[in-house]
Amino acid sequence: MMILIGTEVSNMKIVDLDGYALNPGDLSWAGFEQFGDLTTYDRTDADDDEIVNRIGDAEIVLTNKTPLDKQVIDQAPKLQYIGVLATGFNVIDTAAAKDNNVIVTNIPSYGTDAVAQHTFALLLEIVNQVGLHSQAVRAGEWTHAKDFTFWKTPLISLTGKTLGIIGYGHIGQAVAQVAHAFGMRVIFYNHHTKDVSEDWIKQVSLEDLYAKADVISLHAPQTSETAGMIDQAAISQMKDGVILINTARGGLINEADVASALNTGKIYAYGADVAATEPIAADNPLLTAKNTFLTPHIAWAATEIRNRLMGIAVNNLKAFINGQPQNVVN
Repeated sequence: MMILIGTEVSNMKIVDLDGYALNPGDLSWAGFEQFGDLTTYDRTDADDDEIVNRIGDAEIVLTNKTPLDKQVIDQAPKLQYIGVLATGFNVIDTAAAKDNNVIVTNIPSYGTDAVAQHTFALLLEIVNQVGLHSQAVRAGEWTHAKDFTFWKTPLISLTGKTLGIIGYGHIGQAVAQVAHAFGMRVIFYNHHTKDVSEDWIKQVSLEDLYAKADVISLHAPQTSETAGMIDQAAISQMKDGVILINTARGGLINEADVASALNTGKIYAYGADVAATEPIAADNPLLTAKNTFLTPHIAWAATEIRNRLMGIAVNNLKAFINGQPQNVVN
């Protein structure tokens, strides 16, 4: 059953269960407010009773990471639409939503360029250590240096190095373009064959990628097949001193195995914007491993990117109201 434009829309109840991550105050909710009465919560605990209570008799629910399982969906009698404010929609029981005639939409491909940018922000920090050297200058080390220059860690040129990309979707392709601009050789592994016309990139087997890549960047979705794929067995096939970048999903790696390889030097450095559990657990072995560069899942968080996400989410709801839902995942 679709909501029809008219009086029903103006009286429609919309609930956002965890709006703070998307909009901590620098964006506008006006796009959603045009469709009805909007209630926003900064955060909602993953507690079914609390979630059901907050949804109440709302027709529209927006969520980023707050889970909506079968028990919740079954207890939301007026619910017609769930708008996921992210690309990943694993927090929704999509089958239960379909059984209850509830449309679920997501936000695909809104942050491709931002994730590619952050991938190289991590890589450049590893190879140039700008933050470390900036701190050293501010601490007076350059002022008191005997020479006109100094460096505190090995500095690495990317030109001529081989980048291996695992997962050649939109983000993987964007990363490949940036790598090519840096003069890197580019190879990729993808579970399906990809047609590429460029002569500077080549699809290879996973084993070939492990053996040849100086830098490995993960851009695959996390599935039952890819979960924990970067483990001791995979690492043993990689070059000594490989650099590993992960802006995809924390669960793609075995964190204990990667930490161990960092501490032995098998992996030179690990740069990641994700962790298997988020927020990252205090006992995560990567927090104490050598040469680890971690950011708190911020690749998507530039103001321009979040504003783009907001616009797509509003358009998703508008399309649903008009009886032509888009970006439907169930």
